[in-house]
Amino acid sequence: MAKDHDEQGPAQYASPPCFMHELDPRFQAPLSDWADVRRWRKAERERLIAARLEVSADGRMAMSQRIADGLDAIVGEIAGRMISLYWPFRGEPDLRPWMASINARGGRTALPIVVEKGQPLIFRAYKPGDRLEKGVWNIPFPTEGDPVLPDVVISPIVGIDPASYRLGYGGGFFDRTLAAMPFKPLVIGVGYELQRIATIYPQPHDIPMDRIVTETAAA
Repeated sequence: MAKDHDEQGPAQYASPPCFMHELDPRFQAPLSDWADVRRWRKAERERLIAARLEVSADGRMAMSQRIADGLDAIVGEIAGRMISLYWPFRGEPDLRPWMASINARGGRTALPIVVEKGQPLIFRAYKPGDRLEKGVWNIPFPTEGDPVLPDVVISPIVGIDPASYRLGYGGGFFDRTLAAMPFKPLVIGVGYELQRIATIYPQPHDIPMDRIVTETAAA
């Protein structure tokens, strides 16, 4: 009597799972331990930041303009709305010209501020020309004015996966901030196509973006 397939073991022509990384460059071994995920995120963060810094300044400027056009299409009417942006850091898209255009069209803009490690960010109104001081990582922040609550939050990404989960800098500020807000703003992640990855291994505390805008797509 012939043995069934389970008794014979796997067919000899089948590729053992341990060799999948050799057959498909997109393959990522699953990670379940948080310590392993943290190590993986750190390495991936460094790789992605280095990749975007390799793009020329002129190239990033051109892509930033296309990202601004995509944001206009998603946000729509600007007048009367408070939009939080960010000060560009380590090759991030530079949206400061778009920030100026928001104010010129009757909108208002804000910047996020790190108050304390492990605590949510606050947002403070800012328009080009307002006084700034250097804060964490020497990123400028507005020094005057009361905190505000933005209607739209524009967040730079280090990496982004197909489920719109964002890989950031690892401080957890963004997720804490959204969780603490009294209402849910429209949250838009911005970055370059080269920052798309298969997964960030999302954890229960991770909050996905509502929309993603790159130099070639707005979704």
